[in-house]
Amino acid sequence: MTSLRRQTVRIRPHLDLDVRVGGEGSPVLVLHGAPGPAALTALTEHLARSHYVVAPTHPGWEGTARPDDLDSVPDLAAVCLELLDRLGLSRVTVIGTSFGGWVATQVALDGREGQVSGLVLMDAIGPVIPGHRITVPSGPPTPRPSDPAARPSARGGPPAQTAAALRAYAGPDLQDPGLLPRLGELALPVLVVWGGDDTVVTPAYGRAYADAFPRSRFVLVPGAGHLPLREEPEAVLALLDDFLGPQDRTERGVPAPSPQE
Repeated sequence: MTSLRRQTVRIRPHLDLDVRVGGEGSPVLVLHGAPGPAALTALTEHLARSHYVVAPTHPGWEGTARPDDLDSVPDLAAVCLELLDRLGLSRVTVIGTSFGGWVATQVALDGREGQVSGLVLMDAIGPVIPGHRITVPSGPPTPRPSDPAARPSARGGPPAQTAAALRAYAGPDLQDPGLLPRLGELALPVLVVWGGDDTVVTPAYGRAYADAFPRSRFVLVPGAGHLPLREEPEAVLALLDDFLGPQDRTERGVPAPSPQE
């Protein structure tokens, strides 16, 4: 297993970003959800075996500062794009889970041509989809004993600072009514992975999310809820490996994967 190193990247005069980087190969930007970056440790270490992984901590998580004017998902996506510029990266695959999936979608939409080459969403929130709503759980799921995020703070819910940051970025409804109509702009390949038993954002919501992209593949993970990477890690990692592999082959002249199943 490849461990990522931690570094600080100056984005703006009053904004330093805490970032974990490591590995070699095609670049991958990994964006965490409300539980924070620790919940994606298994994912980032796995990807770092064959990719250059960049995993920032959203300002406001893990005790990091969030400037008052950084108060929307488009603002946070702009920070991620500035990070890619600082690191000199292009043709990046962006991977996001839950809230991080919303940010990942915004990064793909707002990036310059050639900056983002692929998108992976796992039980992502973001768009308003008629007939579907986001059901916020009353408390966090109980972590498995082997879960690296299974610390007392994880069992007791997110710190107040983290909850405040999430509200500042996502608003009270955790949705953007202007997002869904824009998804048709994205011609890049998209993989949408969804827990078959997700009650926060149902599989029907996820399928409608995927349907809005021109080139997407929607995959259900049986037996998983809102955190399929935690609940069915082998299945999720296999899906990611399969998706990332064909993109690398495309750069060598092999046809891209077929559109949505």
